[in-house]
Amino acid sequence: MSARARPRAHHHGTPMGYHFATAALGPLLLAQGRHVRRVTPRLAEADGPRSGVDGAGPPLRLLVLGDSAAAGVGVPTQSDALAGQLVRALAPFHRVEWRLLARTGATTRDLLDWLDAEPAARFDAVVTSLGVNDVTDGVPPSRWRDAQAALVERLTTRFGAAHVILTAVPPMHRLPALPQPLRWYLGLRARRLNAVLSHWAAAQPACEFLRIDMPLTRDAMASDGFHPGLRACAAWAEQAAAAIRRRAGATQWRATAG
Repeated sequence: MSARARPRAHHHGTPMGYHFATAALGPLLLAQGRHVRRVTPRLAEADGPRSGVDGAGPPLRLLVLGDSAAAGVGVPTQSDALAGQLVRALAPFHRVEWRLLARTGATTRDLLDWLDAEPAARFDAVVTSLGVNDVTDGVPPSRWRDAQAALVERLTTRFGAAHVILTAVPPMHRLPALPQPLRWYLGLRARRLNAVLSHWAAAQPACEFLRIDMPLTRDAMASDGFHPGLRACAAWAEQAAAAIRRRAGATQWRATAG
């Protein structure tokens, strides 16, 4: 939630509404969370390469970074997942040198630790997929914002990223795998994280906060009802590619070696 505005106490997206819901619904939410973990199928990460070069045109160095959604959980191969579909969308316009760093269960803090262990490299554009695990771990909005700020700092300094696309936390209140009121409650948490991140990112020249218009119907989602399926990944990749191309056209990537 933006720090600029003092929220009205009755709105369910406010800290008061959040803490009231936590206290009042706590036992039920815990029980539903355990049930969801027990009955939800555990899908594998997508098979296939996690780096490569494709396309022709001005060079573009691309990093896709994140959690199970970025790792392709819910689709058969990396070609079907976010990274593969994003590279295909960009390849007609750029020679795309790409890499995927993603794993199931990753939080923003996990990715920071992972990046710190990686050798320095340079990327023109980065697309992140983070937040669902921060939501389920109960990370407070201020700590989420600070971790995201540290992530962007690493990406822009150590990895030279000129354009960091911060994908919004998906609207968890619409995920078909979640029962009510757990679905509503996690959606409330997700909206709070999105509010603080979008406000922070608006003041960062290298950042773009991207809300994805993604189908979340059963037929667009993975078989677990929780991860994006082929159609959802396609929509995500198309919109991320459009954002990258807009920035590339405005800045003319200085993609010389460096």
